[in-house]
Amino acid sequence: MKALNNIFKRAGDDPRHIVLAEGEDPRIIEAAATATERGISRITLLGNAAAIAAKAAEQGVSLDGVTVTDPTDSAEIDRYAAELHRLREAKGMTLGKAVELMRDPLHYAQMMVHLDDADGSVCGAVYTTGDTVRAAIQIIGMGENSSMVSSFFLMMLCEPFHELKGGVIFSDCGLVIDPDSKQLAQIAMSASNSARALLNEEPKVAMLSFSTSGSAKHAAVDKVVEATALVKEQMPDLAIDGDVQLDAAIVAEIAERKVESSQTQGRANVLIFPNLEAGNIGYKLAERIGKADAIGPILQGLKKPANDLSRGCSANDVVNVIAITVVQAQTAEG
Repeated sequence: MKALNNIFKRAGDDPRHIVLAEGEDPRIIEAAATATERGISRITLLGNAAAIAAKAAEQGVSLDGVTVTDPTDSAEIDRYAAELHRLREAKGMTLGKAVELMRDPLHYAQMMVHLDDADGSVCGAVYTTGDTVRAAIQIIGMGENSSMVSSFFLMMLCEPFHELKGGVIFSDCGLVIDPDSKQLAQIAMSASNSARALLNEEPKVAMLSFSTSGSAKHAAVDKVVEATALVKEQMPDLAIDGDVQLDAAIVAEIAERKVESSQTQGRANVLIFPNLEAGNIGYKLAERIGKADAIGPILQGLKKPANDLSRGCSANDVVNVIAITVVQAQTAEG
């Protein structure tokens, strides 16, 4: 897994402070210990300190080097609540409600990131995606050049039988249900930036469809064509093909036959799906039948890194997302 190994090396070379909101979950405890031991991050666990210590002891896990903070008994509550009140007062947020929310680990974690008390957050082992994303948008906010939050999976294709090798970005497979052409263009631009940051290589973007170069006529195809044109206007140096079918996106011989003047030449490393239905099915087919490793969903479009987890995640999944969050924090600065 060269691409993933590179991410871990970069994280280890310049570790950042990552806060984990669900500190009483056994998977999160194990991941915190592993990330600390491997030196990829400085970790803060949120939750009841006694409960976390007891569960760590039951698991035989050492939390040496891990900071444990209980939001219900934190010296930062008043400062954090005052900032949340300032951010959301126009939306009806009262100071009393802000204090209540800051006692919730999810909101506390995002405020740590917003106020630079942490470099990124990882949540979602217990909290829903909707709750995680909503808190991140309300507290951390959108990136300077972003109009929306979307997600991607980093798909690792490292088995001997994989003809397409390395890391590939699949987007959006976890968040935006039915993007219009402008939203699809934003997803593509965010995903290309994610590929450049995480894969350490130039993005080659395929705007996927059931049509290649206008071979089919339908409103769904028109959306992809329009989105592709918008991306080209805003990122003229980006290698991008669209509308394009999957085989023409990843097989050079097919691209040569079907895509005139292909910019990706059938070697796309960023696959943009036309809607969530296609994206969710696509990544799960690649994972379950194609035996690719799926890491994510990773959020993109925020001002600072705040990532989601699948509620079915393993401790190893959490460690992978921590490493990615560290690299996102590094690249956000540079």
